[in-house]
Amino acid sequence: MVTRDMVIRDVGPRDGLQSERPVGADRRAALAVSLAEAGVAEIEAASFVSPKAVPAMADGGAVIGALPDRADVTWWALVPNARGAELALDAGVTNITVTISASEGYSRKNVGIGSDEAVDSLARIAAVVADRASLDVVVSCSFGSPFGDVADATPVGAIVERTLETMPGARVTLADTTGTATPRRISHVLSTVAPLDELDIGLHLHDTRGTALANALAAIDLGVVRFDTATGGLGGSPFAPGAGGNLATEDLVLMLHDLGYRTGIDLDAILTIAHQLPALIEHDVPSRVSSAGPLPDFASATPRSSA
Repeated sequence: MVTRDMVIRDVGPRDGLQSERPVGADRRAALAVSLAEAGVAEIEAASFVSPKAVPAMADGGAVIGALPDRADVTWWALVPNARGAELALDAGVTNITVTISASEGYSRKNVGIGSDEAVDSLARIAAVVADRASLDVVVSCSFGSPFGDVADATPVGAIVERTLETMPGARVTLADTTGTATPRRISHVLSTVAPLDELDIGLHLHDTRGTALANALAAIDLGVVRFDTATGGLGGSPFAPGAGGNLATEDLVLMLHDLGYRTGIDLDAILTIAHQLPALIEHDVPSRVSSAGPLPDFASATPRSSA
């Protein structure tokens, strides 16, 4: 029986809601707190982007201010630039995610500057943050781009290398922004970018083409232990054509628990949250496990003897 711990960061209150009609800061904070009570130890709760660009993420400071101080939970907030980092720090954020892109086209759509300029801006963010917060750099379009400008792992590796030169203590999360990853692409990129025993790499998977769980399994086989998900399977970038929702937290937790991995997450509690989401967003959620429910009991496989 596998007993290795898996780390799941639920990004639903941020990524999950950014493309929805605006939900009030109090209700976004309440969602984040309910995830914490379900045993999710890492939660991306807010974003400090311009409300003109992403209206659904307005009032990030109010969301952070409504979160309890819990020793068992790491709260994260996304920032797009140095000004966003200043706002996040002023709000009391101590764990910051920064998104840069391996795709030039997506970078210009998402943050209005090219990939090289975005990497250069990391130095300004690092200077603002100094030692006041932990950093996680999320590399968008790591497994393909809707703009056709990420044909292999070369641009991903270059972004990661420059990122770690600028932010030596940062961790890195590779994002499948539009759900173009496959197990083959997961293996190709991970084996090209850096050995996992030398670099803390997580994955942020979207399920646009129904491959997210297969991609997670492939990554686990390669040694990845950290994943971004969203309860209900919500999410998707408003700046990426064809982007689908995130890998659903409940879909990944169900599979991991059946395989014997520990997550610390109460699947029944997550399903309760997923079943409440349609009232919040005014439409159904795409999660398969939310619809089908948990697995019935089934005996563990018995190894065959080699007579």
